[in-house]
Amino acid sequence: MSEGLATRAIHAGELDDAHGSPHTPLYNTTTFKFRSTADLLDVVDGRKPGALYTRYGLNPTIQSLEAKLASLEGAEMAWSFCSGMAAEAALFMAHGRKGIVCLGDAYGGTLELISDQLPLLGIPGHFLLSHALSRLDEVLAKGAELVFLESPTNPTLELFDIRAISRLAHQYGARVAVDNTFASPVNQNPLALGADFVIHSCTKYLGGHSDITAGVLMGSKELLMPVWAWRKNLGSMIAPEVASLLARSIRTLPLRVRRQNATAQVIAEAMQRHPGVGRVFYPGLPDFPGHDLAKKQMKGFGGMLSIEVKGTGEDATRVADRLKLFALAPSLGGVESLVTQPCTTTHHGLTPEERARRGISDTLLRLSVGLEDADDLLADLNQALA
Repeated sequence: MSEGLATRAIHAGELDDAHGSPHTPLYNTTTFKFRSTADLLDVVDGRKPGALYTRYGLNPTIQSLEAKLASLEGAEMAWSFCSGMAAEAALFMAHGRKGIVCLGDAYGGTLELISDQLPLLGIPGHFLLSHALSRLDEVLAKGAELVFLESPTNPTLELFDIRAISRLAHQYGARVAVDNTFASPVNQNPLALGADFVIHSCTKYLGGHSDITAGVLMGSKELLMPVWAWRKNLGSMIAPEVASLLARSIRTLPLRVRRQNATAQVIAEAMQRHPGVGRVFYPGLPDFPGHDLAKKQMKGFGGMLSIEVKGTGEDATRVADRLKLFALAPSLGGVESLVTQPCTTTHHGLTPEERARRGISDTLLRLSVGLEDADDLLADLNQALA
């Protein structure tokens, strides 16, 4: 019988310690010695597992973390990185050189990477919003080899049918990568829905305490092995200290996310009734456009929601500035609640016209719900909206 998520979050990947530590110790070590050249070559050539050099990922703390991360998504293998963007960049270099299709909205840094930097290296990028999803066949037929998407998306929580998109992409020999940061492994498992890769910014829910920056790419061994050299030679390895902190945080991931799910649902329902709010974006609301799909492919609706304040962008800014428990800050997924106005942070680099095309209005506020009491968070929102 397979173990449950909470059990795996605590025990998966942990290495036995001679002194009886229940958790893998921090090996803050750059290089590891061998008894003989033969032993060294066994590790170098992959005949035996072992520690060798931290920038290669061959460090016990990092290897322990990666086994834990893989278990969360039911993946055969996981590579950890110094950030989520580093994980994306290595994936795109290894598996996207013939073209990358970005579906729907995405983090501003991802959009910039695909649209501005990768074309300088001869890697074409294609962007299809949900209303143009019917054109995916056409783009794949021209040779694009990687479909990338977020679901739910940042910041409007739009959902995509991961199973249907994976089925279509595979007909053309393309791979599918899903950024699962917003949902977390507690609420959604894209590999089980047919995707080939799962990416997380571990800075967010997996880290959960706003004190680390890290990323991970997960999938099959066959598909991840080509990514290894890019990670090694671009120098985007996670530090052992960060790996140890991340493993610590994952042990409480299910408890944190399930509490955030419940509180976000309460807040979304209350904001839907608030006279100062024009619209609420949250998959757990029955009238949200993606609600039925969310019930099919998600196990929880998440701790992220967005609201459109009635009035102008300046009005939304004033609401954000008046909040007290919701800290005005980018990022998400921590134990503390955060608010950000995407037009000033995550999507500030896009033109106003492009933000409007993507449905990101100046009145939109994105809320990351933390672990505070729901009543206190509602009181904070009510006083700010007043």
